[in-house]
Amino acid sequence: MVKFADEATIIVSSGKGGDGCIAFRREKYVPMGGPAGGDGGRGGDVVFEVRRNLRTLAQLRYQQTFKAENGRPGMGKNMHGKDGEDIVVLVPPGSIIKDAETLEVLKDFGSGGGSGKAREEAQDGSRWIFLTGGKGGWGNTHFKTSVNQAPKTSQPGKPGATRRLKIELQLIADIGFVGFPNAGKSSLLDHFTNARPKIAPYPFTTKIPNLGMLRVHERDIVLADIPGIIEGAHEGAGLGIRFLRHIARTSALAFLVDLSDDNWKEAFGILREELEAFSSDLASRRRVLVATKLDLGEAADRFAEFEAAFPEEEIFGISVFSGRGIEELKEAFFRFVEESERAARERGADEENYFGTQPEDIPEPEEGV
Repeated sequence: MVKFADEATIIVSSGKGGDGCIAFRREKYVPMGGPAGGDGGRGGDVVFEVRRNLRTLAQLRYQQTFKAENGRPGMGKNMHGKDGEDIVVLVPPGSIIKDAETLEVLKDFGSGGGSGKAREEAQDGSRWIFLTGGKGGWGNTHFKTSVNQAPKTSQPGKPGATRRLKIELQLIADIGFVGFPNAGKSSLLDHFTNARPKIAPYPFTTKIPNLGMLRVHERDIVLADIPGIIEGAHEGAGLGIRFLRHIARTSALAFLVDLSDDNWKEAFGILREELEAFSSDLASRRRVLVATKLDLGEAADRFAEFEAAFPEEEIFGISVFSGRGIEELKEAFFRFVEESERAARERGADEENYFGTQPEDIPEPEEGV
């Protein structure tokens, strides 16, 4: 079984440029043929490419060093050396590339959130050249002058660059599920989508984030289920809040509260406090409260009191077993995503800029440095 990996540290290096050649034309009946040394080839680049079929960074746990090919040296007869092959580092959608030392964000393959066509196009083949290879050196042909007809000078190829990077993954989803362990998050994901998370009548059956695709009105909505949160999670209790970053890009959050549990009255307040400790932005995200397991007698009896306790919140009561409230919740998810995209368009966040641009304060790496 492959362990879920959402962090990795790697070392990447671009290729060195090939050295220029010192050579002279030597042919019968061609006296004083002159210099004929070719230029060296260019070193390969380090390229990051998003692949939508990847869901974790597990492949970067097994290969942590990536080096592009060096350029080949120039040859006689003014023949140019072969350019080095690029090295391509494949990452899943939502990956964030950081400098391992300063933790400065160099590239975010998922900034802007949203869903639909823009995300599909971005995931299909987004490429980013991070480090360019060193330039090839000049052969001695370039150094011929009127007073130096046979130069014995050439240039070495410029070196490549090496960087140590930290890769973090933030899953791209539209709606994120938040709740205590055994609140019914996995059951709802299983009911709505083709995802098949582990479901059992005991806490912490979900140990890794799960994604599923919900189809509503000819539209795909990505749902994210993360491991359950308990009180004190921001201090490391339970599974902690490590996986909360995987719902950081969502349009809205669904807080699931099990009304058959003894602490149903305090559940929403505790969950909100834990999110606030992690990120005030995430805690203020648009949300819906979902009361679960209403097929159980005590839960159904408590639903009216639950609604009265939070009059300012949008609340749905559901039962995955009986189907109660499921269709209404689907429509709410659809409405949230539609309104989120409409708001993004009004802010000028068009689809072409879904992945954002490289921050201006981060200088592009110089060639061969």
